[in-house]
Amino acid sequence: MDARKLGPSPGERLKALRESLGLTTRDVEEKSDQIAKENHSREYYISHAWVTDIENGRFTPSIYKFFTFSAVYHRKFSQVASFYGLRMGDLARYRTRIGVPRTHLLDSGGDSETEKVSLPVQFKPGFRLERTSLLAQVVEKWDQIPVGFLQHLDLRKSVYGYIGLEDYTLFPLIRPGSLVQIDTSQRKISSEKWKTEFDRPIYFVELRDGFVCSWCHVDRGQLIVIPHSHSPQDVRSFAYPSQAEIVGRVTGVAMQIVGERAPEPREPSTGESR
Repeated sequence: MDARKLGPSPGERLKALRESLGLTTRDVEEKSDQIAKENHSREYYISHAWVTDIENGRFTPSIYKFFTFSAVYHRKFSQVASFYGLRMGDLARYRTRIGVPRTHLLDSGGDSETEKVSLPVQFKPGFRLERTSLLAQVVEKWDQIPVGFLQHLDLRKSVYGYIGLEDYTLFPLIRPGSLVQIDTSQRKISSEKWKTEFDRPIYFVELRDGFVCSWCHVDRGQLIVIPHSHSPQDVRSFAYPSQAEIVGRVTGVAMQIVGERAPEPREPSTGESR
């Protein structure tokens, strides 16, 4: 057995698909001729000899012939293209990764060829929107929802956190109700130099009574949780690691920038007990 042959070739997969539908190469030719005539272009036409040559690996179909195969074989264009290694579902991931110089609107139209990603659609009883949580601990049901710009994420396999509606620790940098992506391989407080608050490492921390997403500093066995200067939250410290555990570093944020309400301003400390 040739170890290099890991599976059927693209042409062999097309042939198997054709035969499973009970179509002959002449049938494909006839149906492709109809498509070509309706589109006023012979690019869509596939003669029975071309069908055979494509199935035998002599030629790679053009984009027009991919279209014809998709129509004749009752398969999504993306599925037919995937036989040749083209993964249409990766498009949104590359669009996200590859930037362009100018600010622009994204295409918001529905794409029936787009692959789906997993998103939470039902939370466990007792889940409170007010509290910051790890999604893996509060999601009861996931569903497949087409969300093109999130295709590079798989929320069931990665670690994601939810910032509670009452958690203003890093407001306005990270607003309540945000979702944060967490890299659990980065669990040690970084000593790297940072110039602005946007460069400063943010960590998702598990406490005895919940979670917090914040800037952090370790000093003499204490984990110092540092809020944003505009946040109403005070600086807090916890015995480390007995009272606080670093879940990971926050590497991405999805949030709305307009909320229903803003936090009450923090009053200057007067030294009086409250």
